[in-house]
Amino acid sequence: MRLAPVTKRLAGLGGAKWAVHLRAAEMEAEGRDVIRLTIGEPDVPAPEALVEAAARAMRAGRTGYSSGRGEPGLRRALAEHYTMRRGRPFGPDQVICLPGTQTALYAAMASLAGPGDTVLVGDPMYATYEGVIRATGAGMVPVPLDPARGFRMAAEDVAARVDGRARVLLLNTPHNPTGAVLRPEDIAAIGDVARAHDLWIVVDEVYEDLVFEGARFASPLSRPDLADRVIAVSSISKSHAAPGMRSGWCIGPQPFIEALLPLAEGMLFGNQPFLADMTEEAIREGSPVAAGMRARFAARAARLAAALHGATALRVIRPEAGMFAMVDVAATGRDGEAYALDLLERTGVAVMPGTSFGEALRNWVRVALTVDDARFDEAVARMSAHAGKCA
Repeated sequence: MRLAPVTKRLAGLGGAKWAVHLRAAEMEAEGRDVIRLTIGEPDVPAPEALVEAAARAMRAGRTGYSSGRGEPGLRRALAEHYTMRRGRPFGPDQVICLPGTQTALYAAMASLAGPGDTVLVGDPMYATYEGVIRATGAGMVPVPLDPARGFRMAAEDVAARVDGRARVLLLNTPHNPTGAVLRPEDIAAIGDVARAHDLWIVVDEVYEDLVFEGARFASPLSRPDLADRVIAVSSISKSHAAPGMRSGWCIGPQPFIEALLPLAEGMLFGNQPFLADMTEEAIREGSPVAAGMRARFAARAARLAAALHGATALRVIRPEAGMFAMVDVAATGRDGEAYALDLLERTGVAVMPGTSFGEALRNWVRVALTVDDARFDEAVARMSAHAGKCA
């Protein structure tokens, strides 16, 4: 069977990372009491107003083809939204709408990198990033994110790994899996490196609305000195608890958006008009669920740390944003995968091995903060008891 080279580049980057999650599903099907702290699903359904907006648009006949750029009303809403939030002007011609952050990221990366290039990305990283990079034919250069620095990327670590083939720096703030939030000074220093080496910056900001109290979101898109090299991707998946709606976008320099358009048209030729109308309403009205998620996720992370950090061999890094907390399990004598499998089989609690997000997390696990309080607290109690039994 003859296949395109991209299939070889992506071989081995699929389901193996989700082995613990899939085993947990099997155990549930067998009737066992399993608490899944693996996948980052919002802990509330999509707002009813959002669902009704989509239904209303469908009933109005908004089910035909769209422009390859996306619907004009949504692009205007996003341009106004980013102008207000980033403190510099954006126009609709700087926006292209795509089905979710993942598609927007894939399209952006495919437009910027290719065989012979390299893309720098923080390690650990979201599970799909390696595939998105390798699909282009470019090489991936991991930039270590130091736990002692709260997993925030350091400009000097980027500079040390830039070579003559580097084309793109992929950022993620707030960061998945660690919940780290880049500071304005981090972005300024990283931006200096990008300018010095003529790097594009692609930044995934999908967790922007889930920054916890005490932290402050900052975006490279806010900096006029980086305006010609920053592309941001995002969606309503996290902010509006609507991951299944698959409604995202890409925003950046107008010449880049023009260059991206033929690729976007070749992929799907515009997102669905009824979802665009729904998303326009979501952007203009703001999220009715984000504040509640922020409060609940921060409180659960605090309870996890209080129960495990210092009281057991497990070390918890408190996140500043997002849906997850990182737990260092090295003191148990197991790596993250062995620990996660043992925890699941003994207690029914499923967490993600750190290696699902890069080799830097070999001795870590990621804990989702997205189950209801009673089940979450039960999971934490089981983890605490298990830590006392680890041999």
